[in-house]
Amino acid sequence: MRTVDPLHVDEDVVAAVDRVLATMLERRLEEAVTLDPLFATDVAGRVARFTLQGGRRMRPQLCWWGMRAAGGGASRTEAALGVASALELVQTCALIQDDVMDGSPLRRGGPTVHVELDEQYATQRRDRPCGTFGGAGAVLAGDLALVWADDAFAEATAGSSVAVPGAAVWRSLRTEMVAGQYLDLHAQATADWSSARAVRSAVLKTALYSVERPLVLGATLAGASADVLAALGKAGRCAGVAFQLHDDLQDAFGDPVSTGKPVGEDLREGRPTYLVAVARERCEAAGDRAGTRVLDEVVGARCEAAEADVRRAREVLDASGAREQVAAQVERLCHRSEEVLAGAPLERAAAARLVRLLRGACGRTGDGERSRAVASAAEPGLGTVAAFDDMPAGGPR
Repeated sequence: MRTVDPLHVDEDVVAAVDRVLATMLERRLEEAVTLDPLFATDVAGRVARFTLQGGRRMRPQLCWWGMRAAGGGASRTEAALGVASALELVQTCALIQDDVMDGSPLRRGGPTVHVELDEQYATQRRDRPCGTFGGAGAVLAGDLALVWADDAFAEATAGSSVAVPGAAVWRSLRTEMVAGQYLDLHAQATADWSSARAVRSAVLKTALYSVERPLVLGATLAGASADVLAALGKAGRCAGVAFQLHDDLQDAFGDPVSTGKPVGEDLREGRPTYLVAVARERCEAAGDRAGTRVLDEVVGARCEAAEADVRRAREVLDASGAREQVAAQVERLCHRSEEVLAGAPLERAAAARLVRLLRGACGRTGDGERSRAVASAAEPGLGTVAAFDDMPAGGPR
């Protein structure tokens, strides 16, 4: 078995993961061609191209640095890269199927998988319960990505002393991803304005799936102690919620050039995010009926809002103080995540790389300097760090 130098991987984790993915997917495509050439071209080939063509590889990086921060070295390198690649295939599944659910036309600078299939076979107008032919085909493509992810995880951990504890984390990650996505859909369909529900969805879909579990998975591969696993879990939970709240802010107020999507997409499609929930609760507490009415009419309408309506909703998010409060929450959660990492028995150079990665995910480019909003936003109730810190895996109940 070839030994991979972990120091070489440290220099460019993304490139190392991409090499493993390319080799793995080449084998999978060869198997698919043997099974059926049409299936290989239409479905397997699209899964492979989608996986290789882009993405930040955040989850694989977190898995790698979790392993390294827990003291993992050369003996764990190959397994960690295999599991990191499996994580990226889970993300392929999530994105392909999420695009079907949302009816999204674009992803990573090109047509989504379901759009490609419909364009190839001119089936855009053949409606089905899950969309067109392309939508049904894309669901199968997502299923295939998840199958390949499970295969990759099993191959990477086969015969290892950490295969059993690693598999427990892997099972949790996959189930939490599905649960979080369903809560997201349910809240959108029922216009559930609860901030607790919004946080619960953020914990499952983003904090756990995107940050905490990949970190803990990497550390588990390194044979980490219970103390290390607990610290990485808590730090990942705080940073993961901050990542989702930052994403909500970017969707509403960010620059489309940097975000890669239109401003106000969540508002336009009626997604009751934590940002919207905070705005509504602040409007109700202040007796601002006009602001509440705007949010009801725009986000709660269950139909795509016009641009003028999106602007009105953004004004309420700003004027109500929700934007400032959520931004402050992002800063506090990031700061708490860094505090936990600083106090944990981790390999310091790897922990420093981990901190930089988490800061970037949360939109913090400085060296820990806290914003004016953090100093001023000490109000109790909505948005305190305690609402997220020490939260059980399922979120608040």
